[in-house]
Amino acid sequence: MILAIVAALIAFVLSLLFGVPYIEFLKKKMLGQYIREEAPESHAKKGGTPTTGGVFLVIAAVLAAVISLFMAEKTSTGAFLILITFIFYMFAGFQDDAQKFEHHANKGLSARGKLILQIAIACLPVMFVTISGRTFLTFGHYAINLGYFYPVFGIFLVTGVSNAVNLTDGLDGLASSNMVISLAALAVINLIMGNIDLAIICTSIMGACLGFLYFNRYPAKVFMGDTGSLALGGVLGTIAVMGKFELWLIPIGIIYLIETLSVMIQVTSFKLTGKRVFKMSPIHHHFELCGWNEIKIVKVFSFVTFIFCSGAVALFWYLNR
Repeated sequence: MILAIVAALIAFVLSLLFGVPYIEFLKKKMLGQYIREEAPESHAKKGGTPTTGGVFLVIAAVLAAVISLFMAEKTSTGAFLILITFIFYMFAGFQDDAQKFEHHANKGLSARGKLILQIAIACLPVMFVTISGRTFLTFGHYAINLGYFYPVFGIFLVTGVSNAVNLTDGLDGLASSNMVISLAALAVINLIMGNIDLAIICTSIMGACLGFLYFNRYPAKVFMGDTGSLALGGVLGTIAVMGKFELWLIPIGIIYLIETLSVMIQVTSFKLTGKRVFKMSPIHHHFELCGWNEIKIVKVFSFVTFIFCSGAVALFWYLNR
């Protein structure tokens, strides 16, 4: 418990320390965000804001996690595989952001190319769990063994969460603030189960997100880019797979799920009827066009995440006491 808190503090401090010089570097190199043409008009002023801030977020989290894991003497193959997956997703996201710099537009890797990268990376933790024989899903004292179907389910889960967080990262502080709450919930769940190594990783990433949020809150001085959002979503799904908390991602990641469903509903409705359900998707843009400002949206979405995460932790404790 103590070292989990220490990990969060180390990550928080490192994120702040790394953030200042990295943002200055991005400004000097003029590596700023390109805004999508279909984005709300209010987003035009965000053009040129430094991006790829996910680099210092991930580095701070990984360093804090490694230091704390050695201090706690809780190093394990599974723990380091989670961190390796985290880094790989960061590189995949950075490659996407780099393509945008090269094209001078909000056009990175193709959807197919990005998906192939995400699936390839997700294979690492999912196959590790499958080979270990932990191909079951649990809910309290109930379990169902998916057997040979588990790799398909696991890869779909990790890739899906990675893309869901990527969709959520559309407003200043939205993805990072919700991620802090989600990771805190996962940390508590891991502590309840005695998974100290996974709890330390959760709090390390949580602390790094808090440090990043200092720069990313409205008005943002830096964006995490796909570099950060793909990595955060990927590692969230990976932690759930490694800790066998896959089903608990539904309440813990409720906002990411809602954001993804809003896009699916919008696309399906337009293709079938030619009409849109929302003014714009993902759904945070819908609320923007309804007159909500960014700060209000972030606060409301974070509150929803907090309520669902609190309920999930309470229910998890009740079912596993």
